[in-house]
Amino acid sequence: MTPPAPPLPVRPPAARVPAARHNDVQITDWALAAGGGDRDAADRFVRATYEDVRRFVAYLSADVPGADDLAQETYLRALGGLARFAGRSCARTWLLSIARRVVIDRHRTAAARPRAADTSDWQGAVERVQPRHLPGFDESVAVFDALRRLDGTRRQAFVLTQVLGLSYEEAADAAGCPVGTVRSRVARARRELAGQWRTEPADRPAPAGGGGSAAAGAGGSAVAGGRGSAVAGGRGSAAAAR
Repeated sequence: MTPPAPPLPVRPPAARVPAARHNDVQITDWALAAGGGDRDAADRFVRATYEDVRRFVAYLSADVPGADDLAQETYLRALGGLARFAGRSCARTWLLSIARRVVIDRHRTAAARPRAADTSDWQGAVERVQPRHLPGFDESVAVFDALRRLDGTRRQAFVLTQVLGLSYEEAADAAGCPVGTVRSRVARARRELAGQWRTEPADRPAPAGGGGSAAAGAGGSAVAGGRGSAVAGGRGSAAAAR
């Protein structure tokens, strides 16, 4: 008698999942479990994604002091909607799309009411509250200021792909636009950032000591077009490392 065939695995073994993607698979699993009521999975999901969300909203909103509030609002919306998350896309991409909508809603609300204080001085805002994830303070100010000058859609595409390390397909999903549009926006952002850096040599910060800042690439700055630079077209800069 022929023995029955062994059951097929639910998913391929973890060893077959590329290392760069394994974390996203785990994050998505936690999100699905959290949607089913697993509180421990919900806590792991938040811990694994919080810094990505905080960095994204800080860069996108040009409001470093308000980044934690924007991140908190993102998680309030996300955790309330986890029961409806079906896992058809990566949970991190889904979460960043919510963060994007939170920033848009905040801008719309701010535009509808009188401004209580002038927060357009982005360098001043960064100097008052240093982002905790950027050890190279002087260079981080320059990078934040350079990104602040970009058109909002180009800044979003650049941050998603070059700072947070999403693929162009994932960035397109998070931004709600075609992949080709993301590629075009990133290319234009690189050209504009490189142009800013070339025309303002006097404002260029001195390289940070030690192992380098999170804003500087392994072989060049995240703005200057050095080897490994995000602007030069690589995704190996330290700004792109999570």
